[in-house]
Amino acid sequence: MSRTVCVIPALNAAEALPGVLDVLRIALPEASIVGIDDGSTDGTGAIMRATCERAIRFPLNLGKGAALRAGFDAALAMDADCVLTIDADGQHDPSFAPRLVAALNDADLVVGARTRLGSRMPLHRRATNALSSVAMSAVTHCHLPDAQSGYRAIRRKVLEAVRASGDRYEFETDFLIRAARQGFRIVSTPVPTIYGSSSYFRECRDSLRVVAAIWRHREGALS
Repeated sequence: MSRTVCVIPALNAAEALPGVLDVLRIALPEASIVGIDDGSTDGTGAIMRATCERAIRFPLNLGKGAALRAGFDAALAMDADCVLTIDADGQHDPSFAPRLVAALNDADLVVGARTRLGSRMPLHRRATNALSSVAMSAVTHCHLPDAQSGYRAIRRKVLEAVRASGDRYEFETDFLIRAARQGFRIVSTPVPTIYGSSSYFRECRDSLRVVAAIWRHREGALS
């Protein structure tokens, strides 16, 4: 990939974000970084303005989907050939970024798949992650061992063709389904499972949004 742009959505991630950025700069030294501050009340925005090639700030929290959508549009405007999405909270290992980008040589979209068994992933998250992955694999007709992972590498042509719905975590689910339905090749590559930092994923509310996104794309439903 000749031009990679990393898109980092963030909400109150001032503690973990500098470490993510430092490792990402080492892992992908030629990449540009777009940071989206999704209504943070800490120093997240200031860090992004000081370190990212482009920093976007939402005055209010609009959701991860809205942040990713803005980041994708910015990356396309920067002539990105591919986009890497990585969370700001330290739950994705930035040193694996080159592996995801390299996997695009044989795919259009790469998902960093976390290992559930034997990891520190909480039991309830393992269960919901496994169930959503089974459902997503059935709907997309692709093998998706970790359909909820936000650690992804995406070719430009996918971003130009897929306009996903939703402003929060369901956006990533809808994006995967639409990409699969449009015939793009989706593969997964293993990445470490890191837990410990706080997550803004709300089990009931956000899980229901994800389920609703999958349900909309079930067999026979509108795509």
